[in-house]
This record gives sequence, C-alpha cells and structure tokens, in this order.
Amino acid sequence: MANGQWYPPEWPDRIRALAAGTLTPVAPKRAATVLLLKDTPAGPAVHMLRRRASMAFAGGAYAYPGGGVDPRDDDRQIRWAGPPRAWWAERLGVDAAGAQAIVCAAVRETYEEAGVLLAGPDPDSVVGDTTGDDWEADRAALVARELSFAEFLDRRGLVLRSDLLGAWTRWITPEFEARRYDTWFFVAALPEGQRTRNASTEADRTVWIRPEEAAAGYDKGELLMMPPTVATLRQLLPYGSAAEALAAAPARDLTPVLARARLEDGEIVLSWPGHDEFTKHVPTAPTTAETTGGGPA
Repeated sequence: MANGQWYPPEWPDRIRALAAGTLTPVAPKRAATVLLLKDTPAGPAVHMLRRRASMAFAGGAYAYPGGGVDPRDDDRQIRWAGPPRAWWAERLGVDAAGAQAIVCAAVRETYEEAGVLLAGPDPDSVVGDTTGDDWEADRAALVARELSFAEFLDRRGLVLRSDLLGAWTRWITPEFEARRYDTWFFVAALPEGQRTRNASTEADRTVWIRPEEAAAGYDKGELLMMPPTVATLRQLLPYGSAAEALAAAPARDLTPVLARARLEDGEIVLSWPGHDEFTKHVPTAPTTAETTGGGPA
C-alpha cells in the first residue's frame, strides 16, 4: 500500500451493496476520543495506542484513547467545572443530557485507557498520581461497567473538569460499515503530576509521538491508521504547544465528516468531504485481486 490507511477487505463488497440499495446502514453509536497532548523541547507530542491485531474494528491501527458513550453518563447531574452543559450542548450540536454524556465519555475513556483523569477535588485543581491500587480497582470497575462514571466521581468527591477539554472535530463512520460511531474528537493537555500508561486491554502498545512523526510514519506505510486519525494529526501540525492547540479548539468547525460513495465512470468513488487524500476508487464488480484475497490499492 502507498500509505498506512486502514482499509478492511470487506469494504468493497459493502460499498457495492450500499450503492445497489441492498445494504441498510446501521445507526451510529455516540462516542468520544481524546488527543492527549504534552509539550516536549521539539514541540507537542500526542499520546497514541496501537489496537491489538485481534480487534474486530481497526485491528493493528494506531488511534487515541476513546470509546462509546455509556448510557448512564447522562442519567443524572454530576459535579461539573468549566463551561455549563448548555454551552457544551450548543458546541457539540446535541441536547444538554447528550452533551454531558459525550464529555463524560471523553474523560472516562481517557482514564480507562490511558490512566489519565481530567477531574479534581474542586473546580480549580486536578488529581495527581492515579496509579495506586485503589485507583486501579476503580478504573477496572469502570471498564467492566460495574461502576458508572457519575458514581465514581461521587465516591471520590471529584469534579469533572470540562474546561480542560477542547472540542476539535467530529467524524461519523461510513454508512457501509457494520460497526458505526458518531465520534467527537477532543484535545486536552496531560495534567501536571499525572502520567500515561497502557491501561487498555484493547492495545498492545502506547507511544508519545510528535504529530509530524506519526503522519510521516503513515505516509511511508509504517503506521496503520484510520482517516480521522491521520486528519487530526495533520490538523495539529501548526501548533507549537498543547496550550496553542487548546486555545484554537473553540473556533474549530464541528460539522460531521461522513464518507460518501458515488458511481462515476463505471466505478464507485469513496470520498471524505474536505479530505481528498483518502479518496478510494472501487470497481463496480469484484476485481481479480479481491477474489484471490487482495484488495484495492
């Protein structure tokens, strides 16, 4: 392959079925992911994890900590610092309960998968080291969904620090995918006193890497990634610090990016509006390479 774009072998058949009207898209589930940043002498670095090759979705691909919304994340008010829920609702394009759930998912998933918690005992502070056995027990209970995030915050007497997040972009999984997510991407800076670790059972490796290095690895075909991951890495390139990226977040356009498949000159063209580098050309009938186990270039 020319680059590291994640492209499942079943996509061509599913794209053809969608174009033919024989595939009914599944409804996307709400999700959140976080580009966790820290400053280095060479510029900001972003925390990435590599999904285990055995994962059904994007196995082997590099991504950020993130995951689906827990339905319990919007079932009651929680202690909250930063912009009010109504502000977040307008920013994210959802209602207030949905905004709380999405922001909670971003904070919860970062803690579950990276061990970093954007919460503190009051609106002006953040917890320090979260690597003790008692913290790990709570984190494991969150992962197992034995404990809701609201219950976790109450138990710890913590306030969610929504002001430490910046909404960055929003991508929706293509309609032909079997597993679909409506995902809000956030940026955040690593809180002082905390450190990341590979806390996820879904990842076999984690790394702090400068966005330009990660994008270059993708361009060389050395790092496998999904389109939104590459796109967000490139969007971080102009910023010289984590604070600069966070300051830029409120002005970012959150219009959802959704792949389109159209018939053109006897082939199906798969494209992501505003991101021409990901365009794929899929034959209207299976190619020899597909029937023998290969795929489109």
